[in-house]
Amino acid sequence: MEGKIERIGLPGATFIVKGMGNADNLVRPVKVSNHTEAVVTLMDWIVPLSRHDPLSAVGHRMVYGGPKYGTSQRITPEMVTELRCFSPFEPEHLPEEIQLIRAFQHRFPELPQFACFDSGFHNNMPRIAQLLPIPRRYEQQGLRRYGFHGLSYEFLMKELATMDGEEAAQGRVILAHLGSGASLCAVHGGRSMDTSMSFTPTSGVPMGTRSGDMDPGLILYLARSEKMTAKQVNEMVNLKSGLLGVSETSSDMRDLLDREADDIRAAEAVAMFCYHVKKYIGAFAAVLGGVETLIFTGGIGENAPLVRSRICAGLEFLGIVLDEQQNSVNGEVVSPKGSRVAVRVIHTDEELMIAQLVCHELGLSTIGEQSCGGSPDRVIAT
Repeated sequence: MEGKIERIGLPGATFIVKGMGNADNLVRPVKVSNHTEAVVTLMDWIVPLSRHDPLSAVGHRMVYGGPKYGTSQRITPEMVTELRCFSPFEPEHLPEEIQLIRAFQHRFPELPQFACFDSGFHNNMPRIAQLLPIPRRYEQQGLRRYGFHGLSYEFLMKELATMDGEEAAQGRVILAHLGSGASLCAVHGGRSMDTSMSFTPTSGVPMGTRSGDMDPGLILYLARSEKMTAKQVNEMVNLKSGLLGVSETSSDMRDLLDREADDIRAAEAVAMFCYHVKKYIGAFAAVLGGVETLIFTGGIGENAPLVRSRICAGLEFLGIVLDEQQNSVNGEVVSPKGSRVAVRVIHTDEELMIAQLVCHELGLSTIGEQSCGGSPDRVIAT
């Protein structure tokens, strides 16, 4: 069973559950202006279910664990205290994730909870890719390139090995996780070599509401000319920029594609997004010394053929070519047969990856799509 709450904070927010049978399916409009209200909606749905089908554990996607936490492990009070200390590093996610942990502790005090860190996949990036070009003393405070979307990337690499074999998974791979949050990752030998996000998820390509890479001098300029505080700058670059900032109408790529023919702001937002993703693909091809597989995933990467087409246009010199018919129907392989670069569309499943990691920590069999190796145990992955 899987579910999600879409468009949190936007009109048309929807709670969606897909179960094993039609009776378990649910599509319900909800009013959730923020993640706090979304947590309440989630809990109200889980509590009655757990009375008939007891839970074994909860696994949480933790965006940031600092220099200490990278591998999945059971959550302890000491860990929560330390994660609170890391909140200034990642104020957009960590407080909400800690809130969700607390909510489960309150509703299910005996239930073990596990943290699965989104930066873990990048822990072994080459040191030169981790270093930030700032005074070295800040490295001792934990300031370095961490990278994110690691749970998605770990899942994709396992899927690639299953689909195309271990040789392909050990080759030169560029992963493009494109959604409201977006990043790319260069992988060689199954190891993350570089990634577009850095110390926080704000960096890299423009996203739904995040700016992506930005001239640090702009922040100084705004502080002087607009008298912006650090809090206001943080709000601007994380909540008011990206697709939303440029289009002035929506952070949702679907809305912008619908409007681009009649709204130059929407058209420029879409073009900007495609341009920056294309630029990172070229940069990562240079990092890897070529590319053999390009994988698109995430809400945009999986479901927006036009965006994939625009990103790949002009990358023929790298061997990246699309089969437009397959691309138009979101085929699994959207490059022509025999192409130098295999271009794939793979549905990512971070929740399944979390559930697999939690089952491993619990000593259970590897989880399948519905249960832990046929076990009656149930794991919630958030």
